[in-house]
Amino acid sequence: MNTQHTKELVEAFDTTLRDGMQVEGVSATVEDKLRIAEQLDYLGVQFIEGGWPGANPKDIEFFARAATELKLKHSTLVAFGSTRRPKGKVDDDATLRNLLEANTSAVCIVAKSWDYHVTEALQTTLDEGELMVADSVEFLTGNGRQVMVDLEHFFDGYKNNPEFAMRVVGAAVMKGATHLVMCDTNGGSLPHEIAEIVAKVKAFVGNDATLGIHCHDDTGCAVANSMAAVMAGVRHVQGTLNGLGERTGNTNLTTVIPNLELKMGFRCLPEGNLDRLTAVSNHVAEVLNRPLNPQAPYVGSSAFAHKAGLHVSAIKRAKDAYEHIDPVVVGNGTRFVVSEMAGRATIEVKAEELGLKMDGAAIGSVIEDLKRLEHEGYHFEAADASLELLMRRASGWKHDAFHVETMRVITDEAENGEFTTEATVKVRVGDKSFVHTAAGNGPVNAIDAALRASLLPHYPELAKVHLVDYKVRILDGATATGAITRVLLDATNGDRSWTTIGVSANIIEASWNALEESLIYGLLHASA
Repeated sequence: MNTQHTKELVEAFDTTLRDGMQVEGVSATVEDKLRIAEQLDYLGVQFIEGGWPGANPKDIEFFARAATELKLKHSTLVAFGSTRRPKGKVDDDATLRNLLEANTSAVCIVAKSWDYHVTEALQTTLDEGELMVADSVEFLTGNGRQVMVDLEHFFDGYKNNPEFAMRVVGAAVMKGATHLVMCDTNGGSLPHEIAEIVAKVKAFVGNDATLGIHCHDDTGCAVANSMAAVMAGVRHVQGTLNGLGERTGNTNLTTVIPNLELKMGFRCLPEGNLDRLTAVSNHVAEVLNRPLNPQAPYVGSSAFAHKAGLHVSAIKRAKDAYEHIDPVVVGNGTRFVVSEMAGRATIEVKAEELGLKMDGAAIGSVIEDLKRLEHEGYHFEAADASLELLMRRASGWKHDAFHVETMRVITDEAENGEFTTEATVKVRVGDKSFVHTAAGNGPVNAIDAALRASLLPHYPELAKVHLVDYKVRILDGATATGAITRVLLDATNGDRSWTTIGVSANIIEASWNALEESLIYGLLHASA
């Protein structure tokens, strides 16, 4: 029997902390980078590229702190740099010195393997370009470092001048590089090209060094290219968590790792660690404040979400009917999405999830309500809490915590041009009515403040409920100011988060409906 230990290893090299930071709109603090490194080690990747020591104060501090603060169990921290300068000497090269001072056992240096870059970008000869690689690898290995060489623009270089590209490969191997990483830096190669060129390099290098692949996703083929490279002999794959990286991103490790392990029979992570993938992916997304694509393979919230009634009905009988793997294997789970497309099976499954007992009439009522309301502009896929309340009402549940009798909002413009907003609500709790007025920085905020003032003495648990987001969408802009408005409110009580929805031609009414349902839901689950 083929176990995890006997499967051939394909090393996972994560460059989120270096290449991943080059994506537009992302910036990580040193603390962020340390926490991400801990998550990558928890996942179990073989190598974590921490950054370019000496390039900026942030990376200098990172490597200094990493030496004492990171207690890595599975991963090796790698410092990144480049070869010596043209016509320079290795023993006085600042970049190479910084690599040594980073005090990591392994280093990765980028080397020019495209003749065009050597002659035009570096303004030197091909002989000197080859010597830059040889001298740098020899210097670093001589100082006790494991040396990996990123062959920049390798595939473009090989296509243009295969003889020079192979000279660079040979120079790195002869001087002791343990890894030769072929980079599709511009991301323009396709799988069949990758496979063909890798096979030729493999035949040339043999077992003298581990071959690696580093792809960018400019053609949408980074994962496919990496897998093609593995099939051609590569045993080291570089990429980033969630596909972060410059332009269109790098090879997405959260996709390629499970593909290699579950589809191709290789081992990338320590045994039992693959089910940490979704949690780590989401953790990194949160740290970097970059929302995870819900449709991301394996780890996205929609990766195993089912909407069509036909699919749901089939899954109830055979779970693997519409799922290519058991989502638990990657730490994810099956979800059933309820919309106007839902059939009886979908509602039944959702009711089971919520612990509701619903007869045929109640299920039929929910289906009809969904069709009617979504036609009016509601979108229950995005409003989990409103959907639950709708289903509970259909099953006979009634909300009796409070009832809003009247609500009024007044907005005035002062002489100085500033706007002030006040809301007055009359709320009945039990058999008594209470009236409160509150100011806010807008109508929704004022209504929320007035309602809370009325309810908090009776329901102190609402103090934990906070609104975290407010989204407005105009559904039919052609009708101008008379357009139907959809409002989504995100809220949390610290333990769980939820979304409610309101739809109306009046934005205040839509907001109010969403707000009222949010508070009702918060009370319903206050002790859950």
